Amino acid sequence: MRLMNKAELRNIRLLIAYDGTDFSGWQRQSKSRTVQGVIEAGLEKIHKKKITLSGSGRTDAGVHAAGQVANFYTSIKNMEASRFVPALNRILPRDIRILKAEEAPLEFHSRFDAKYRTYRYNIIPAYKALPWDLRYAWQIWRYPRIDKLNAYASLLRDEMDCTYFSVPRDKSLSRNRTIYRSSFWAQGERLIFEITANAFLWKMVRSIVGTFLYYEEKDLSPLDLKNVIVQGDRSLVGPTAPAEGLFLWKVGYYKEYEAPLPIP
Repeated sequence: MRLMNKAELRNIRLLIAYDGTDFSGWQRQSKSRTVQGVIEAGLEKIHKKKITLSGSGRTDAGVHAAGQVANFYTSIKNMEASRFVPALNRILPRDIRILKAEEAPLEFHSRFDAKYRTYRYNIIPAYKALPWDLRYAWQIWRYPRIDKLNAYASLLRDEMDCTYFSVPRDKSLSRNRTIYRSSFWAQGERLIFEITANAFLWKMVRSIVGTFLYYEEKDLSPLDLKNVIVQGDRSLVGPTAPAEGLFLWKVGYYKEYEAPLPIP
């Protein structure tokens, strides 16, 4: 069979949402159920051959997404890009939904072209929660001070060494990341943490959330926390927040982060 060259292909960009509860993360694994693996199996049914899907980034086991972006190359010519939405959603399980499909330039890559990622973390600071809410939020047994949490969040700005919020098994060559904004706010009975950065270390957002709540409970001052972060000593970090509260919320490919992002 003749191999197709890139000029004969189309590049399709997908916007994807998924419930990460029953997945071993995004990245394809030979013996585990993953988001990438399941979508690639769906694409194989449509194309009658293996298709590689590239994602904007990896999410860990149990982490959800409302705005994951991925792309793949197709040799199908007589199908509008938008038709991949119903075609895939008919095949995929209910815990993955394709929200949008569109034509992208051949050189587009969902990971390498991304300018920023936004994550949201959901917290239920109450004794009452509906059972299905606990799939998508961390229930804690007190009401933390939002002003204190935002004082901590204000420390996360611009390019900084994020070693303190990394884990030993993170293989990143550099642990510097550029953080554009981070904040907490109340939304109904929930507490939301949102953070936008150029990229994230492994379990970085969950480490930030767990640490901020831990130090808020200890009534540590922002200056004290700043000194701890500068030391970069992982032994001083708080507990890592559980995966179920975390969502990959948005991936940006333009410089929208230069203007303030609205808080819903």
